[in-house]
Amino acid sequence: MPPLRVREYACMKIFARLHASLEKISRAAVWVGGAALLLCAFMVSVDVIMRKLFSITMSGSDEISGYVFAAATAWAYSYCLLHRSHIRIDALYGVLPVWLRAVLDALGLALLLFYMAYLTNKALDVFLTSWERDSVSITTLSVPQWIPQLLWVSGLSWFVITLTFLLVYVLVSLLRGDLATVQNVAGALSAEKKIDEETHGMDGVGKAT
Repeated sequence: MPPLRVREYACMKIFARLHASLEKISRAAVWVGGAALLLCAFMVSVDVIMRKLFSITMSGSDEISGYVFAAATAWAYSYCLLHRSHIRIDALYGVLPVWLRAVLDALGLALLLFYMAYLTNKALDVFLTSWERDSVSITTLSVPQWIPQLLWVSGLSWFVITLTFLLVYVLVSLLRGDLATVQNVAGALSAEKKIDEETHGMDGVGKAT
C-alpha cells in the first residue's frame, strides 16, 4: 500500500475512534440525565401526594425539575446527533443522487454548527452575567443561577464540540470520495432503518412468548 494511502487509512481510523469515544461520553451523559429526570419525577410525585394527603409541600420540586430538564436536554443533543435520531425533513432527500445527499449532509451540519455556536455564545454570556452578579432565583430556594446554567452551557458546548468533529469528519470523507462514511456518520436514516430501530428486540420478545 502506498505511503499516502497508509496515512489516509490511519487518519480515518483515528476519526472512527474519536467518533466512538464521543458516542460513549454522550451515552453516559444521557444515562445520567435520564436518571436525574427519574429522580425529579419521583420527587414531584411525592410532593403531589404529600400536598394532597397532608397539605404539606416540598418547596422547590418544580424549580429543580426545570433545571434538570434543561441540563439533561442540552446533554442529550450530542447523543441524538451521533445516532442521527434528530428530526430531518427528507421528503426529497431519498430520491437525490448519493453525492448530492452527502453534500447536503455537510451543509446541514455546517448550518447547525453556526446556529449552535451562536446560541452557545449567548448562553455563555448569560452564565457569566449570573456569575459576576451572583444572581439567585427569586424563589424560596434562592438557587445561585450559575449552577444550573453551568450544567446547561456545558451541555451546549459539548454539542458544539461534537458538531465540529462531525463536520470535519464529513468534509474529510467527502474530499476522499468516501460517500459511504458520510452516509453512516451524518446521513438521514432510511425508512427501513428507522423501522428496524423502532422494532428492535420485538422479534425476540414475540418468539419468547
